[in-house]
Amino acid sequence: ILFTSGSTGPPKGVVYTHGIFAAQVELLKHTYGVRPGEVDLATFPLFALFDPALGMTAVVPEMDFTRPGRVVPARILEPIRRYRVTNLFGSPALLDRLSRHGARAGTRLESLRRVISAGAPVSARVLARTAAMLPEGAEVHTPYGATEALPVTSIASREILGETAARAVAGAGVCVGRPVAGVEVAIVPITDEAVACWNEGLRRPAGEFGEIAVRGPVVTRAYYNRPEETRLAKIPDARGAGFFHRMGDVGYRDEGGRVWFCGRKAHRVRTAAGTLFSVACEGVFNAHPAVRRTALVGVGAAGAAQPVLCVELEAGVQRRERGRIEAELLALGAAQPRTASIRTVRFVRAFPVDVRHNAKISRERLAAWAARRRR
Repeated sequence: ILFTSGSTGPPKGVVYTHGIFAAQVELLKHTYGVRPGEVDLATFPLFALFDPALGMTAVVPEMDFTRPGRVVPARILEPIRRYRVTNLFGSPALLDRLSRHGARAGTRLESLRRVISAGAPVSARVLARTAAMLPEGAEVHTPYGATEALPVTSIASREILGETAARAVAGAGVCVGRPVAGVEVAIVPITDEAVACWNEGLRRPAGEFGEIAVRGPVVTRAYYNRPEETRLAKIPDARGAGFFHRMGDVGYRDEGGRVWFCGRKAHRVRTAAGTLFSVACEGVFNAHPAVRRTALVGVGAAGAAQPVLCVELEAGVQRRERGRIEAELLALGAAQPRTASIRTVRFVRAFPVDVRHNAKISRERLAAWAARRRR
């Protein structure tokens, strides 16, 4: 039983089987070209359990695994060089800290063949800084998935930096790539209710927003002792073709078959003018050079909520600069149709995040804070 992070509610136990683990191992080998004899620096303890099955040596760094965003870069760089590490798995928060250090020091990590980062969207700035430390031919891979189904899709830094990042700053969301071998992705209508049975009419066409649903050998069947949550998350196929798992994420597929992630379904902001999706909107504002990250929240009842943009600034930005930055952010938002209705900005010293990745923002806590500020 593996537990979800609990970023949108209490952590749930996800029932795994030997077959699911075996399918994950084969998919990871196939998707990333992992070969026996490689060496992995496991900065996320769960991934260290995969290493022996993948034929990799696991090197465990000296760090607080509950606070990857506070890692000491030297304690990551030293074992990479000492043990000639070929694979690095790290959360976006860890890569942010490591790559900032690497940019200042001109760090090169010549032994690495790949970097894999998951758990939350990875910004283009973090990808660019991390990729700059890698040798020619090595890339940063950002698989998409969840405890209930992993991996689902994957994309690498070259495609993101060369194409999709430019669309993200225009409100398109974060491209998470194409489905991996054997995994089927469907975009289905957004609803908070259970879907009793699968039918092909549920599939949304390319370009249309919906909830991401997946089917395949790495998709788990149930939550432990939570029948109602299982019912809400699974769409059984009456034809005996298994089931789809509803990821709880909103997104769409483009004409090339790539999946775009636009935010958690629970984080959508339903205003009188329409529905806003968190990650798609935040991409517009995250392009500002003084912004470290943003979080869109809603204040008020669903259907009449006021959208509020919470902003965490880069270290060193002075308080007196906030007025100018706020005006520039509002201008960025006004220039894009999907963000034009966002007219309230609130600056936050540091976002609340989960302890497992230090990258998943607690928008629920930020929404409560923004509501108190309004009163």
